Amino acid sequence: MNDGSTLNPELTDMFQKLVAFDTTSRNSNLELIHFVRDYLRDFGVSSELIHDEAKGKANLYATIGPDDRPGVMLSGHTDVVPVDGQNWSTDPFSLIEKDGRCYGRGTADMKGFIACALSHLPRMVEQPLVTPIHLAFSYDEEIGCIGVRRLLDILQGRAIRPAMGIIGEPTGMRVINAHKGKQGWRVTVKGRAAHSAYTVEGVNAVEFAAELICHIRRVYQEIPKHGPIDAAYRVPHSTLHVGPIQGGRALNIVPDQCEFSFEVRHLPHETADHYLQQVMQHAHEVLEPAMQAVDPQTSISVEPLAGYPGLGTAGDAQVVRFCQALLEDTREPDKISFGSEAGLFSERVNVPCVVCGPGSILQAHRPDEYVDASQMKSCWTFIDRLVERLRSSGLESS
Repeated sequence: MNDGSTLNPELTDMFQKLVAFDTTSRNSNLELIHFVRDYLRDFGVSSELIHDEAKGKANLYATIGPDDRPGVMLSGHTDVVPVDGQNWSTDPFSLIEKDGRCYGRGTADMKGFIACALSHLPRMVEQPLVTPIHLAFSYDEEIGCIGVRRLLDILQGRAIRPAMGIIGEPTGMRVINAHKGKQGWRVTVKGRAAHSAYTVEGVNAVEFAAELICHIRRVYQEIPKHGPIDAAYRVPHSTLHVGPIQGGRALNIVPDQCEFSFEVRHLPHETADHYLQQVMQHAHEVLEPAMQAVDPQTSISVEPLAGYPGLGTAGDAQVVRFCQALLEDTREPDKISFGSEAGLFSERVNVPCVVCGPGSILQAHRPDEYVDASQMKSCWTFIDRLVERLRSSGLESS
């Protein structure tokens, strides 16, 4: 970062170091994780690494303060999305501050929050905390919240878990108490090949896939009409979306296979399976009989892809009131359409969570990704107040 940084030196130094690690999801994150482990160790804080099966990536979990009681978890993912094919004005893995913005891959999503948390470590340890702070840093969030699940497996077996969690995704430092869930699927349509001069002897997998895709669109079009609707979301209802599709070998061959993927992003009190059933009922009751009238070996099958649950923390929950008090924010908590690991912490290990962190999701994943320096300062102040609060009292009064 340039010498004219408006951030304090401790935060600037940590932010620079974290951005410099290329933790694109396809890469190992161990270099960053080992750096954090060693940094914590230098201040007398031990940490636990929970690796993936190949031992090439890891989550990190650490507790600062008393380990005999639940505390406040500060959580974030260490991986970032690729920069491939993006036209950056600067080196994406070198933090640059210019005109009040901090540029670099992961600055908004979400190494800025992690930097704010870690740069407070000297303050966290200089005086005893009455209530502990838990640090939880994951891998492979960007490709489906995959890595954190191994950490959750460990926490499920623990008698003491965090009392509440703050997931530092970019929200403009607004307290978010709810977000949608997501589930994806891959559909495989197996038809029967034939010469295109004799189409009646084949089963065109692409055409039947297209019919099913049109049905998915019809299912989606009914949702705004009949609900459920939650006006607090930017998109106030659940959505269905078809993505990649592949099929066919040559124009003179009736395609014998077609694959496509689709996803549901659903309100937290709904289930993705509700919409999957509507899609596959049409596949099995309408399309497959027509296919199998020509060839009984044809079929339509579905397999799940990555997904995560929604988050539905009550608006008056302790974690919401606690964070709003630290922020001195009297507004109602907000809801977001994009997802996070918060729903998994809430669902799997019963840790009430909010999402709250510096920056905007609109700047994430883009070339010249950035977070406003003012947002970093707000996050710094937020965690500063958190540390002061946990030094002097527990969570009972929140």
